[in-house]
Amino acid sequence: MLQVHEIRDHKEAYITALAKRGVDAKEVFEQVLQADEERRSTQLQLDDTLAQSNTFSKEIGILFKNGETQKANLLKEKTSKLKEASKSLTEQLNTVSEKLQQLLYTIPNIPNELVPAGTDENDNEETFREGDIPKLGGEALPHWELAKKYDLIDFELGVKITGAGFPVYKGKGARLQRALIAYFLDKNTNAGYTEYQVPHLVNEASGYGTGQLPDKEGQMYHVTGDDLYLIPTAEVPVTNLFRGDLLVHTELPITCTGYTPCFRREAGSYGAHVRGLNRLHQFDKVEIVRIEHPDNSYAALDGMVEHVKGILRDLNLPYRILRLCGGDLGFTSALTYDFEVFSTAQDRWLEISSVSNFETFQSNRLKLRFKDKDGKNKLAHTLNGSALALPRVLAGILENYQTPDGIKVPDVLVPYCGFEIID
Repeated sequence: MLQVHEIRDHKEAYITALAKRGVDAKEVFEQVLQADEERRSTQLQLDDTLAQSNTFSKEIGILFKNGETQKANLLKEKTSKLKEASKSLTEQLNTVSEKLQQLLYTIPNIPNELVPAGTDENDNEETFREGDIPKLGGEALPHWELAKKYDLIDFELGVKITGAGFPVYKGKGARLQRALIAYFLDKNTNAGYTEYQVPHLVNEASGYGTGQLPDKEGQMYHVTGDDLYLIPTAEVPVTNLFRGDLLVHTELPITCTGYTPCFRREAGSYGAHVRGLNRLHQFDKVEIVRIEHPDNSYAALDGMVEHVKGILRDLNLPYRILRLCGGDLGFTSALTYDFEVFSTAQDRWLEISSVSNFETFQSNRLKLRFKDKDGKNKLAHTLNGSALALPRVLAGILENYQTPDGIKVPDVLVPYCGFEIID
């Protein structure tokens, strides 16, 4: 969430930057500044009224003590009117403050200067590519057919139990899934990230804290009886571990990793691009989260990109990195790099990770601050990335490692799953 004083100080620059997203922020900025002026004016009136009431209260005590009852009663009448006025002003203040808050919730983050202008995924910039795309020949199968052939994943059984988008992993498919989770976590913890096991449901305050609410409310599963939400990513509970905290600069950076299932209601269309593991309502993901000093957050983002590169090199999967354009940038992000793995059997790129810097957008919502060297309290920067999302990584492995004799297992995963080939 943007800060009002930043909007006031950088209004024109922010309007220009948000135009990269295709957002015309001029009108909403005017509404924000008008609401803030009304809020500050009301707050001043309330403060003056309360101060006058306190002064009268002290004078009344003195007058009663000195036997000046008539004067004291007159002041009591004035105090009574001031209390009514303060009650009315408090209600006005609450109303305009809520209006201001709701306006701020509608404004996306300011894109970093590196974000290219553009309207959709076609305008994203490729910044890096690595790995050789294997030559599979005409007999190559997409992962959903491989999963059926080798009895690894049962999509129909998932439909029976729950519905479309909830697959059942079986036998070596389940073991390979577990191997990926363990490998990702070990890779992250060896890089210095502290592992957390977190709840898979969060309250409304957590959803607002990281920006899933109110922007993505329709994409989240809502447990109405308890007013809780199934998490769309571990980013939500892990980042909210620090909601409301006042850290010390020497505690930064804070680096976290965690595995969770993720739940998303987002509707899929028909076609091969959403078949099999390409788009699910429930999937597994290992996440990395960083709380950083603002001076270091972009160096940290570069480090996270290199970390995910290392994982994909270990898996020996062909991949590319895209810098997202303004029109494809997430609501809360200032700068995002997407990783995509090439699916040879589908002849297309599949997104398997997003690594983002949110700057102070989330920390302002979270009230996540730190005391800097100068003794001032400042908002921290938050970052997160998938390391990695499993479904499309698994799809890439099944498709790119298929041979006439079966599906080879990447060497790095063999110690985790206990077998070298699926046949």
